[in-house]
Amino acid sequence: MTKKFKGFLLYVGLIVLFGASMYLIIREGQAHQLVSDSADSAHAPQNLVEGFSVFLALMAEHIHSSFGLLLLQIIIILITCRIVGLLFKRIGQPMVVGEILAGILLGPSVLGRFAPDFSQFLFPHESLGNINLLSQFGLIFFMYTIGMELDVDAIRKKLRETVMISYTCMFFTFFCGLLAAYFIYDRYGREVPFLPFALFIAITMSITAFPVLARIIQERRLTRTHLGTVALAAAANGDVTAWCLLAIVVAISQAGTMLGAVYNILFAAVYLLIMFAIVRPLLRMVGNLYHNPEVIGKPLVMLMFLLLLISSYLTEIAGLHALFGAFVAGLVMPENMRFRKIMTEKVEDVSLIIFLPLFFVSTGLRTEIGLIDSAEMWLVCFGLILVSTIGKFSSAILSARIEKESWKNSFLLGALMNTHGLMELIALTIGYEMHILPPPVFVMLVLMTLASTFMTTPLLSLINFSFRTGERLRLRRTETVGQGPFRVLISFGRAGSGPVLLDVAFRMFGRGDTKMDLTALHLTVGSDINPLHTAGFEQVSFEPFIREAKRLNLRVSTRYEVSNNAGDTIVSLVNDEPFDFLLVGAGIAMSNLPTDIEARRIRKSLFSLLGGARVQELLSPGSLIHDKTRYFIEHSRCSVGVFVNRGFTRADHLIVVIDSEADLPLLHYARVLLRSTHGTAALLHRRPSDDASPALDTVAHELESFIAHTENVHLLPERELTRESFAEADFMLVGYATWNIISDVCREPLRQMPSTLIIHHRQR
Repeated sequence: MTKKFKGFLLYVGLIVLFGASMYLIIREGQAHQLVSDSADSAHAPQNLVEGFSVFLALMAEHIHSSFGLLLLQIIIILITCRIVGLLFKRIGQPMVVGEILAGILLGPSVLGRFAPDFSQFLFPHESLGNINLLSQFGLIFFMYTIGMELDVDAIRKKLRETVMISYTCMFFTFFCGLLAAYFIYDRYGREVPFLPFALFIAITMSITAFPVLARIIQERRLTRTHLGTVALAAAANGDVTAWCLLAIVVAISQAGTMLGAVYNILFAAVYLLIMFAIVRPLLRMVGNLYHNPEVIGKPLVMLMFLLLLISSYLTEIAGLHALFGAFVAGLVMPENMRFRKIMTEKVEDVSLIIFLPLFFVSTGLRTEIGLIDSAEMWLVCFGLILVSTIGKFSSAILSARIEKESWKNSFLLGALMNTHGLMELIALTIGYEMHILPPPVFVMLVLMTLASTFMTTPLLSLINFSFRTGERLRLRRTETVGQGPFRVLISFGRAGSGPVLLDVAFRMFGRGDTKMDLTALHLTVGSDINPLHTAGFEQVSFEPFIREAKRLNLRVSTRYEVSNNAGDTIVSLVNDEPFDFLLVGAGIAMSNLPTDIEARRIRKSLFSLLGGARVQELLSPGSLIHDKTRYFIEHSRCSVGVFVNRGFTRADHLIVVIDSEADLPLLHYARVLLRSTHGTAALLHRRPSDDASPALDTVAHELESFIAHTENVHLLPERELTRESFAEADFMLVGYATWNIISDVCREPLRQMPSTLIIHHRQR
């Protein structure tokens, strides 16, 4: 008897033994019960059909249970917010605008109007308390991360530069809000005291949404610019002040009068003193000691969360609102950015992905657009939007001009500072829950928030378009064609691709007639990247590139951008700035690197389920120039090179494919490359044997001249690419138009090709 069979018998014996024991225990226990099974047996299903009916009844009961309904609500809310947010992202709007609108779509304004029965089933009145409670927790975590995103020391350093812009913008809009509240109070706010009513409208108009603004600045590639720095610092200054004012407004509103709120304000002053004078220095010491994932354990994370909850609790019971305490808790976190990044990662994903959409729907359920039911009320709504926009826009432009900013930057600052978004929505919700803002006014201000945030991106585009023509005309008057260095932009995705592209650029342009100016670009696709995380992404992406630049003794500039559309960003960059050459990688389609071969193998196995012919098309040489690369070539105003990495190490033996006169500029690139590598070059002139056109004679004459004046160059005897053409070659130059031809007619030989640079040349 084998050991395996003995083990099998042992397992069977144990199962039989324990099964019999459990049966005896159950029988013995039933003998002691006082309730008979007969009543239950009478209602028990007698067959599978009756059993299925019982199953459906139990399922319906669980669907209507409070926990089951909450899970269904969260699922529908997350899916709706994500879909609508992505749709708005596609048209260049911040996702938060779509998510706010998704909340309104699920509320009484849309779902409740067109599908009232389903709306009542999905959001019964008694279930809204759970959504509101969870959304409040989400807002606490969100305000905590917003506080951590604000660098207090950086704000202090920029205070002198931005104090005029931030406070002029905020207080002028605050005054406009008070004025607007005065004119609409008699009609819409008589049931509440004027002071809190006016203060809430004024504070909501004066807030700038820092998180939305930060992501818009990322998308517009303004993070490292003077304009982006000033806008972020001004918004940060204004937001800190606005939330302190909001805490005072909440205290005054709850106390009823300014005199009654004196102790609330005194408590706020003492609280802030303790947090910044005692807690912050202690946390600074913690941040200096613990700033990497290895040493930040659960006890430390629990301590930070405990501080957050205690801070929120203290401000809540003092009448300042819990969100103010969460915001301050984020502000006093250690300045060490690595510590803040780790803490943000632990909080942000859950708060942004799950809890914030609940807040949007919670707000949407209160936003019944039908309350604005007359032409007069719509006129008031448009008036509030106009007052808010003109107040923010004009005050930002005026203060920026006083600070000697250009007209263009002043207008752009006005558009950026007019972003309200999520922060205003939070302030509005506080006012609504405190019964200070009547429902019609709340709806008007929510629409104002949506309109002001929605108009930011189109306004920025309009301002840039308006000033761009004049700038180009001035540039043409001051620049002479061909002067200045040869500017090369290297755009790469994977960190490992950067050094290879740099080596190619160095060999191709390092010994040119003009000095080479190199800029490296790396993009992170997705505008919802937290600004705290971008520094880490940038360091990881550029570290190998910078190491290779030092080895080659090259000075390079690096640019890191966050974008929703990599193609548009790269093309606009090379077109807006005077770059002469764009160098990009071709991806994995014909690469012979082990990792790329494995990726192609996996892709092939997946795509084979969809059809083998399509897979062959995707893996063919012609698939190299896919849609994104073709977009670069066809929309860039400079020359473009697409590099195919086939194990590139050197370019000592070059092959240049010439098909027509359009390929003759490749000879210039070949001459510079040979000057750098001191290698050899083989020219392959593709020509039909029976063609004797003048164009062919011109090409032949140019090739003969190039061979006569350049060392170590010869003409290959073959008229078409073959496997033997690549026998000695380790690098190939080919034109874009020619590649489109040979990738179709020379598929088999191209499988043996060396590393290749496909060039689409434009005259400099």
